[in-house]
Amino acid sequence: MATDMAGIVHRHYHFRRREYSRRVYVERSKPLEQYSNEELYARFRFGNADIKYIADLVRPELQRRTRRGHSMSVEEQVLIALRFYASGSFYQVVGDSLGVDKSTVSKVVKAVSVYLASLVNQFVCFPRDEQISQTKCKFLFLGNMPNTIGVIDCTHVWIQAPHEREWEYINRKGRHSINIQLVGDADLLITNCVLKWPGSVHDARILRESALYRKLQTNRPDGIILGDSAYPLLPWLMTPFLAPNTPEQARFNTAHSKTRCAIERLNGVLKRRFACLNYLRVEPQGVCNIILACIVLHNIATKRNVPLCDEVMSDWSCSKGCHCQKLFLNNDFWMCLQDQDLQNVVSRQDMS
Repeated sequence: MATDMAGIVHRHYHFRRREYSRRVYVERSKPLEQYSNEELYARFRFGNADIKYIADLVRPELQRRTRRGHSMSVEEQVLIALRFYASGSFYQVVGDSLGVDKSTVSKVVKAVSVYLASLVNQFVCFPRDEQISQTKCKFLFLGNMPNTIGVIDCTHVWIQAPHEREWEYINRKGRHSINIQLVGDADLLITNCVLKWPGSVHDARILRESALYRKLQTNRPDGIILGDSAYPLLPWLMTPFLAPNTPEQARFNTAHSKTRCAIERLNGVLKRRFACLNYLRVEPQGVCNIILACIVLHNIATKRNVPLCDEVMSDWSCSKGCHCQKLFLNNDFWMCLQDQDLQNVVSRQDMS
């Protein structure tokens, strides 16, 4: 009797096992094979060789030891993250375009962002002794401002309301944001960044609490950094005259404005290259990792001369009468890309 029952149980278990459906794997798209370089720039902000370079950077951390379960290659993970950075779209939309699930996009973006953020000290560094003289020459050519080694400003990255300490992230415009401090050079490379502060914190406090401030206060650099009137006047930090009374002061403000425009342009390029920085639906810690990843990728793109996609450019007729391409910096300013000395930086209202 016991044997018969065992046989019945065995047959029942065997029958139930047959009911399991076989796992079906959806074929993923292969952008590196199906898109040209121009199409890759438009969708991922990087070309074929650049994407492979980024994949090699993150390979030590993201390489799967086995292909069991059809695990994704490093290139596929990088493409998913780059697509999110470039579009700023919902995870579901990014996943649908690349043939993966929404949860996979979330995990991949987090993993890639964390590892790229860990490389920030490798790609973001202040000018060293041998680079300072070259940096000064470039800034002098840019706006006729001597002895300049950097320009500083803060920019806000809007985020969804966080679950904890939500009130701290409300900025002066009434929106939730992270206030990030950037220092850049004349080539639009980011040389220093601070991005741990909520949107309610003032630019001057972010500087005062930063490691850069402590370093430059202790060891004065061989040059000056230019900032706007939100910053204090320091031996190494030059701000404009609030009310110039002499022609000399007016000329100083003009040169200061032309040179400091580099940081406004940098902020514009960064946010247009990576549209996710216009609004992030992530908690603050995840936001900081994504921003750091975009900063690292921005410097990689700048050093590798990766062209801006067509969405950044727009055909207008500038004040000089030339029909050229212009890069919009923000809602109020644009720049004639054919004008090397920044003489054509004017307000958009002046075009009307």
